[in-house]
Amino acid sequence: MIRRFYRFFGRVQGVGFRYTAYYAARSLGCTGYVRNEYDGSVTMEIQGSEEEIDRVIQEINQSRFIRIHKMDVIEIKVNPDENGFDPQ
Repeated sequence: MIRRFYRFFGRVQGVGFRYTAYYAARSLGCTGYVRNEYDGSVTMEIQGSEEEIDRVIQEINQSRFIRIHKMDVIEIKVNPDENGFDPQ
């Protein structure tokens, strides 16, 4: 189990990014959140296996409307009490 923090830049707001991430994460059993930021980026904390998280990122990238130009990622501490995924 790992947890990562992502910040996505590009055409990531107003294109269904949060709900794409939400449905992909929920279907794979990942926990965390995704939210729009005031600077036009989207941030996401996601927890699951490395393979599950990579699959969520692949699902997001397959959207015909979302265009990620830059993605920052750092590994952070696992939250053992988290039990869902929230599109804030």
